[in-house]
Amino acid sequence: MHIWVDADACPKMIKDILFRAAQRTNTRMTLVANQFMSTPPGSLIDAIQVASGFDVADNTIVSKLQPGDLVITADIPLAAEVIDNNAWALNPRGELYTKENIRQRLSMRDFMETLRSSGIQTGGPATLGNTDRQAFANQLDRFLARTTAAGSNPPRP
Repeated sequence: MHIWVDADACPKMIKDILFRAAQRTNTRMTLVANQFMSTPPGSLIDAIQVASGFDVADNTIVSKLQPGDLVITADIPLAAEVIDNNAWALNPRGELYTKENIRQRLSMRDFMETLRSSGIQTGGPATLGNTDRQAFANQLDRFLARTTAAGSNPPRP
């Protein structure tokens, strides 16, 4: 299993949790971004810098991931592609996207985008707080524990 991080918009506190978890569980992790990303020393964690442009990082992740990999992203269309490729997607607030919930998330995203394009101010997501950080860390730990217990293909939650 490999952890892929849609790193351009991933908060630093979430990356720090991921760095520690990858090292603790001896799991390979790659940050993908259109800017330089520093990583801790060692061979488990690396970064890929991609060209700027719409969905370049997303397309890179999708082209490299394997079934059973985990992708950290708040990008719902990317999460849907990841799930369609039999991999896992977890957002920085600790929500594990599944085949059961991703279509609802896509519909809500599309609805909110329609509202914004018609001029309605919907506001953005709330600032990531300690509760979100803890929810992410807990969900990541549960996921990594299931992965370790079940080999490379943990059962669906």
